[in-house]
Amino acid sequence: MGLKELLDESGVPKGSFYHYFASKEAFGVTLLETYFQEYETRLQALFVQPTGALDRLMRFWQAWLDHVDASGIAHRCLVVKLAAEIADLSDPMREVVHAGTTRLIERVAAVIAEGQQDGTVNAAMPPLPLSRTLYGQWIGAAVLAKVDRNPAALQDALTITRHMLTPQGGTP
Repeated sequence: MGLKELLDESGVPKGSFYHYFASKEAFGVTLLETYFQEYETRLQALFVQPTGALDRLMRFWQAWLDHVDASGIAHRCLVVKLAAEIADLSDPMREVVHAGTTRLIERVAAVIAEGQQDGTVNAAMPPLPLSRTLYGQWIGAAVLAKVDRNPAALQDALTITRHMLTPQGGTP
């Protein structure tokens, strides 16, 4: 969607856009900051549930599957849609995505650590690298699901994630 389509859809005259934002890049930075704030709010709601760490983690990953649209991908995931492109084109936008994904990965790692301490999550891998690996797996699966227009890659990621997180000898 280009700027014209965005402004037409929102009913904002083009001249007003530049009253609020110095540039398209400034708009992109604000859009991404808002996206990550909302994402973190949803993540917090999932992670404050009074259940075990493994259950909370699996509900987070299951939410990726629960929010797929007809084309087979979560249609609101700006990281999937924009990260590779903006990483080379806009350092301010890349920095927002980096900071947002870092916070998300660290939050997931904290729940992994909690589960490792109480024995509900596999302790074979340190929490931060495990969280980073899982997030990378899910971003890749989301891209494949988008390309394939089929959620199979996300379903595979869910199965693999459960296997990686479940303690050895535990029930998946």
